[in-house]
Amino acid sequence: MAVKNFLICDYGASNGRVSVAAFDGTKFEAETITRFDNVAVNAGGVLYWDVLRLYNDLKTGISSAFKKYGSICSLGIDTWGVDFGFIDKNGKLIANLEHYRDSSRISATEDLFKLIDKKTLFKLTGGLILPGISSIFHMYDLKRRNAPQLNNAAKFLMLPDLFNYFLTGNAFNEYTEATTTIMLNQLEGGWEKSILQKLEIPVDIFCPLIYPGDTIGNLGKSICDELEIPPLKVVAPATHDTASAIAGFPLMGDKKNTLLVSMGTWGIIIQETKSPIINDDFFIAGFANEAGVNGLNMLVCNIAGLWIIQQCMNKWRSEKGQDFGWKDIDSLYPKARPFTAFVDVDDPVFAPLSGDMSATVANYCRAKNQQVPDGAGQTARVLYENLIFKIKNKISSIERITGKKMEDIHIVGGGSKNRLFCQWLADATGLAVSAGPAETTSAGNLLMQLKAEGEINTLSEGRQIVYNSSSIINYTPQANTRSSWEENYLKYLKIISTNS
Repeated sequence: MAVKNFLICDYGASNGRVSVAAFDGTKFEAETITRFDNVAVNAGGVLYWDVLRLYNDLKTGISSAFKKYGSICSLGIDTWGVDFGFIDKNGKLIANLEHYRDSSRISATEDLFKLIDKKTLFKLTGGLILPGISSIFHMYDLKRRNAPQLNNAAKFLMLPDLFNYFLTGNAFNEYTEATTTIMLNQLEGGWEKSILQKLEIPVDIFCPLIYPGDTIGNLGKSICDELEIPPLKVVAPATHDTASAIAGFPLMGDKKNTLLVSMGTWGIIIQETKSPIINDDFFIAGFANEAGVNGLNMLVCNIAGLWIIQQCMNKWRSEKGQDFGWKDIDSLYPKARPFTAFVDVDDPVFAPLSGDMSATVANYCRAKNQQVPDGAGQTARVLYENLIFKIKNKISSIERITGKKMEDIHIVGGGSKNRLFCQWLADATGLAVSAGPAETTSAGNLLMQLKAEGEINTLSEGRQIVYNSSSIINYTPQANTRSSWEENYLKYLKIISTNS
């Protein structure tokens, strides 16, 4: 078949990119057209996303892609979850979008739980409740401060919905992104009116739901004229980047007990199920549900991921110079002493933006009467080791609750490129680890565009295409290191148990 080109826009919490995937019928090759930073802006004591600049980056990417490729079938946009904005009765954006790490929504958490406790929210929605981060906390904060953007809202749009609205003029709420709000009932598949009524949020501001693979519309004429491009179809992928990332896993066969790990700023531990699972055991263990593609459910648990070390890197670069990068860290931490300190990467102390996260790590260790990491290499080693322990702990929770052993692990995202980290994961868990590709979010985005184009009908067909297009590295557990990981895992459990 003739090669077809598809435009993919993927926004992460720290950067974004626009790329083109050239599909030949059995595999694809992707080229990044533009890459841009996503930098939060602190203005007037509020932390914002620079939404209009991000939208302009999108338009620049679309224009550049057409100049290079000429013919493109469709465009799909995915972003991180939880953040949203409003448009007014005249169709205009009312206010800039506030960042999920802004202190105001964090401060709303305790008050919201007095209205609706966490367990009730889980039973009503099945969703992954991230205190101070999930959309519901921001919505409640807007309500309690009588915010003009909520008072004048005509339509509620999550971030990817907003970009799609800017491009097409059509307002929808895409389902996978909507499940991150903790205002949607995943068992019934619609907005949970009892929560909205409790928060005194008008139901009519929410838009019709659409699903991965649905067509949103065509680029508006004004956009085409501005960019000097022909009409272009806009398709909804799984607009929540996690759901797109999971769709893009190159899984083969029908193994039921593969643990999926997406390791980026957030670390996300996933097991696919046919429907949402809502029970006390998973709630206590920190697992919940998010929607996937083609009606699949994702049983997920979010952990801090690479967030802490990314924040440390900002400080190290300010000290060592901007040329200090991840390759330098990768050369330093393997030489550092093993297992010198044990850290719960999900401790709330690590959640806020920090000008010196390495000092926060040092203070944590000091408070626990542990050896304080000395230097970038030792700090990085401590953080990577404890990420492994966190994943191992979550595997134990899944196996205990389900009564089934994990068969293997497949890791994607930026963490999949760290070979020593992947080997440690195999060694610590005793499970074979498959790693890669790093960019499954873009692959999952592409698959739903292929579905809209009629090129695939099932997710299995799509994953075969991703497999054909990917380079995957396999890691086998090294038996001679297992006892050391087990011994130190017990020490880790003892330390983190003092957090509660």
